[in-house]
Amino acid sequence: MNDYDAMVIQTFLEKQLQLFPEIVAETPEEAEEFLDICMASVCRNIKEVRECFDEYGADVSGMKKADLEAAEEVFRLPDGRYLVVLA
Repeated sequence: MNDYDAMVIQTFLEKQLQLFPEIVAETPEEAEEFLDICMASVCRNIKEVRECFDEYGADVSGMKKADLEAAEEVFRLPDGRYLVVLA
């Protein structure tokens, strides 16, 4: 299981409806388990977000930084990192 820190888990709990039509996790434990099942990634910067999409097979070559940040799969964390949930 990945070690998602409290900030990652809390951000996902608060913003999960940007990606899903209904709540998928209600507790921190459920959120951590869900993120682990989805193999979500925590990225230090937008370059790593782009690499994450590339590894998943998504064509993001023409996307600008703002486009990547606006993607529903990308959750910006308060400390400047990004959580990418490619469910």
